[in-house]
Amino acid sequence: MLERMHVVVIGGTSGIGRHFAQSCADRGSDVIITGRTAERSKRVADEIGGRTRGLALDLSGPGEAATGLSSVERVDWLVLSALDRDYNAVRDYRSDDAVRLLTVKLVGYTTVMSVLAPRMMEKSAAVLIGGLASHRPYPGSTTVTTANGGIGALVRTLAVELSPIRVNALHPSIVSDTPFWSDKPAARDAALSRALTKRPVTMGDCTGAITFLLENPAINGVNLNIDGGETLI
Repeated sequence: MLERMHVVVIGGTSGIGRHFAQSCADRGSDVIITGRTAERSKRVADEIGGRTRGLALDLSGPGEAATGLSSVERVDWLVLSALDRDYNAVRDYRSDDAVRLLTVKLVGYTTVMSVLAPRMMEKSAAVLIGGLASHRPYPGSTTVTTANGGIGALVRTLAVELSPIRVNALHPSIVSDTPFWSDKPAARDAALSRALTKRPVTMGDCTGAITFLLENPAINGVNLNIDGGETLI
């Protein structure tokens, strides 16, 4: 890893995004994290420490991205991990909730790429975080599955349009030690029972995979599942 890398993590105040941001700060990088509020972003940035600062950015209003990211001068690595949780069944469909989630994950991610691309170098790289629901839908996952499937397509067009900047995506299974899943043992156990590795996916696994996608100069336009072989069952 190059000294003093400039890393931006959209949605870096919790979960996978925060874990990755912490790993970069620990390695001496300049790190910017974003969250929905300035107060939370600053607090988490202080907790991460090092050369980390926090910015407020709510991707449900993607038109605000240019203003929210105006202080970002350079981006070597960009990770987009912001999300909006949603259980939305077709027979009882809440269209407003669906619009918000799809706006965050698809329009929001694309807008951030558009805003930050001029501040990225030829060797810069980005990783978008999707999810295994794109391959393994479940009742109520219609919007989540659609959004994550869209991420799979989005990385390919971004890789083409932004060349030579590399763009890839990571699609995790249930990540057992995230704040969202850590108190849901039934869901965690179900994912573990399907994993050929007989071990859960962790935030550390995801951080390692994100780092691989960012560092390897030959990886581009790739959708990488991280599921312990779950989709083979």
